[in-house]
Amino acid sequence: MSFTLKKAAAAAAFAATAFAQPGRRTTTSDDGCIEDMDPTQMRLAYYGDSGMAVSWNTKVKLAKPTVLYGPSGDLSKSASSSISVTYPSSSTYNNHVVITGLEPDTVYHYKAMCDHRAYSFRTARSAGDGQEFKFAMVGDLGTMGPDGLSTKVGSGAANPLQPGDNTTIDALHAKKTGFDFVWHVGDIAYADSWLKEEKGGYITPLNTSDHGAVYDRILNEFYDEIQPISRDVPYMVGVGNHEANCDNGADLSVCVPGQLNFTGYRAHWNMPSAKSGGLENFWYSFDHGMVHFITFNTETDFPNAPDEPGGSGKENAGPFAPSGAQLEWLRKDLASVDRKKTPWVIAAGHRPWYVSASTCTQCQAAFEPILVQYGVDLVLHGHAHFYEREAAVGKNGTSVQEITANPSNPWYIVNGAAGHYDGLDEPVYPLAPTSRKLAVEYGWSLFTVHNCTHLTTEFIASRNGTVLDTATLYKQRSCDVTKQSDRSTTWQ
Repeated sequence: MSFTLKKAAAAAAFAATAFAQPGRRTTTSDDGCIEDMDPTQMRLAYYGDSGMAVSWNTKVKLAKPTVLYGPSGDLSKSASSSISVTYPSSSTYNNHVVITGLEPDTVYHYKAMCDHRAYSFRTARSAGDGQEFKFAMVGDLGTMGPDGLSTKVGSGAANPLQPGDNTTIDALHAKKTGFDFVWHVGDIAYADSWLKEEKGGYITPLNTSDHGAVYDRILNEFYDEIQPISRDVPYMVGVGNHEANCDNGADLSVCVPGQLNFTGYRAHWNMPSAKSGGLENFWYSFDHGMVHFITFNTETDFPNAPDEPGGSGKENAGPFAPSGAQLEWLRKDLASVDRKKTPWVIAAGHRPWYVSASTCTQCQAAFEPILVQYGVDLVLHGHAHFYEREAAVGKNGTSVQEITANPSNPWYIVNGAAGHYDGLDEPVYPLAPTSRKLAVEYGWSLFTVHNCTHLTTEFIASRNGTVLDTATLYKQRSCDVTKQSDRSTTWQ
């Protein structure tokens, strides 16, 4: 059994009883802390190249969430906020603090209030930093263990892990010193599978009147499982359909208040949306070295959005902004990119439109013309539970170009293979005409931005680290970037 599955089994057993405990220790320690103030689910997110968002959860509301920080183990500085929020059915509070005034590409140590140990993070690279770097990408990554993907399945699911397999969480944790950040492109935790798992006999007993306890438990298990990653490297997220409600649109009447309309997703994360003119955790952008990264929302807030009332899905969620706001923001954001400093533009949204499966045609109609107009280099998607590397594709599929030949069209990669209880998907055959490589196996993507002309992807099998696909995009262009020769500070 993998390290993550062992931890998940222990956590699930504890959570099953802890949720119902009538009381917890409230003795105050010398530093003014009580047990319910102990931080869990530590997570980081970029806030420009001179800031970092630090978030964590506690069992009680904090009057003044505070983070101590400093370079080289010095924790003499502090940053605070007043943001400690919860919602109905949640057993925890989400605390958010943004540290500003930091140096780019620099290691800092930090510790959340009432924590017993310090961790470290590295700030973002400045736009125009031409040093090679790597980032990890996953889509459709759920809870591992007895409440999620494991070595067995219930009725209606398939593709269990094999004994001894590493999970994608294991794989990311083992390699976390080898990439700058993780980009999770929608479908996070799959807490909304709780009822399907109960009906399939995977979780017992069948109980739809637990006031959302199992849904909440699965969310917290996932956040605990990724903490060894998210506390050390920024964990950037985008929204997927499984964040919308407690039962994936099947029967919203079973969802208690707080488990509808993306509530948990909105409360838990703290993406740099305000800093980039975006909205909450739904759409935002950030620079990192030679790349301008964009997260867009394929679920709501564009014409015929699938998760909105009247959409093709059944989530009945959103919208969250005035009509046209997301697309207007996307155009404005792309128009402002300095392609000399950040020659690469990479965008990510959950639902794909070039894939050997069901396509999101309304997403394509809304986003593709803008991505093509502004010369986006690479578009990443999840949603289909396999890996498929496409060609570079022109608007409405009018032209297909190979990525080695200086394509003018965006290159598309679909990776929704990170893993959850339901298993993997079977592609639709014959494969899409844009398809160049397919892998139906649990895995994650590692991207290397070499310089302003070459960018490589690798799809890596989570179970054993085998590289199942690799390809390099070539763009013929010049840029104004600076190589940084001294990046000697190591992770602690």
